[in-house]
Amino acid sequence: MADTISYQYAAPSALQRTADQDELFLAKYSEIEKKDAPCFFWGKLTQPYMTARCLIALSNVVQSSFNLTPAQLSMLKDPIVTAGNDRLRFEGFSNCAGVYARVDVLPDGHDGEFLENGTTNVDFNAGMISALGGIGRQEKVVMSVGPKEVGLYNKGEKVIERKVPLPVKWIKGLTTVQIYQSAAERLYSFNRIQTLQLFQTLPKSTVKCDYYLVVRGQKPAFSPVKSLNSVCIGGLHRLRLLEPLLPFADELRVFVHPTMQSTTWQLYFGPVRFSLSLSRECWRGFSGEGAALDALLEDIPERWIEAMDKYSYANQQFNPTLFAIEEHIDLDRVDSLSARLAAMGLLGFDLDENSFFYRRLPFKTERIMSLNPRMVAAEKLLEEEKVEIISNDGNRVEARVAGSGGVRHTVILDRENEKERCTCTWFSSNQGERGACKHILAVKKLIQWKN
Repeated sequence: MADTISYQYAAPSALQRTADQDELFLAKYSEIEKKDAPCFFWGKLTQPYMTARCLIALSNVVQSSFNLTPAQLSMLKDPIVTAGNDRLRFEGFSNCAGVYARVDVLPDGHDGEFLENGTTNVDFNAGMISALGGIGRQEKVVMSVGPKEVGLYNKGEKVIERKVPLPVKWIKGLTTVQIYQSAAERLYSFNRIQTLQLFQTLPKSTVKCDYYLVVRGQKPAFSPVKSLNSVCIGGLHRLRLLEPLLPFADELRVFVHPTMQSTTWQLYFGPVRFSLSLSRECWRGFSGEGAALDALLEDIPERWIEAMDKYSYANQQFNPTLFAIEEHIDLDRVDSLSARLAAMGLLGFDLDENSFFYRRLPFKTERIMSLNPRMVAAEKLLEEEKVEIISNDGNRVEARVAGSGGVRHTVILDRENEKERCTCTWFSSNQGERGACKHILAVKKLIQWKN
């Protein structure tokens, strides 16, 4: 009896400690105020030549498209620029959103001062591209990043690019990219000679089938034939965007998503990095993948999301597991909170440091649902009581979900075999590779299913 009483007494005490820790986190970070500053960063670039080459390559990515018409290509935007954590980051997507590029200027790549952490989105016009192209190896170049503009100063001349609206498609793409990158693993590392040898095997024309990165001995190559430990690459010709940088690179690292939904090709130039991430296929933009949907199923109070935003602003970079341990927060909750910040475009991922970094964009929780229409559709199915659970033993769930025209879709969730299925057209077409359908999402949300 004494043991029973002791156990019953200990459990509420533990719950109370958890609640107290939660309230402490909310109180500590909800009080943080974001500072305004006319300038985020001002200083010299220590590697101006390579930084300029990388920014030109980034602009080439933004001005490219692999599935759009010339008319659609007329709507071009340019880099998202983030200054914080002693780093400058420049990011952009191809117009089809199937290629993501980022330039990271690391602490040794600049000699400047960070007055405040912040993010802006500017248009690199012909004047800026020309100025970047004219930078030599030994020149002294100063850069400034502010909330409304980015400036480049060289030889007594300056080029200023003003802030432009951030495309909604890019926010959706940023969400998926960081989720894929956070799950990716580094499979290969090549020196400069190996990298040049690899790209000599790149087909000269556009390829319409999958190619594979294979390594025979110490020599890598692109091949149309799959082999053991090969990496599948859809739309291989998109890698030509890296060619202007290859002669200068010290190293190439290849990071691969576990199910090869994306590959990331990261080039190193001392304190400057250039990353290129490819979607699984040319016609699949990162903006339509729905990778964050499962992480958005749990209902999270807005005050938690706001506190997480303030934490990320204050720390600029964090590893989810270490953050959960340090703040005594459940890892599942951290994942849910991170997904919500990512759904607003506020988080990116650094593969080398295995951590998220923060972009200071407008905090708009309404973006979460507006950019995820399948989640909105799933909640509507629940509101209209169109989901019926047939069986649920904790490991396997069968449900019927009403569709249009009197159709009833069958949803199966199988935890033991790590499978989920639906009889709808969306699932038949994509087999879950582009996120769950609205029927599966509705069932998961109703029974509070956790993968």
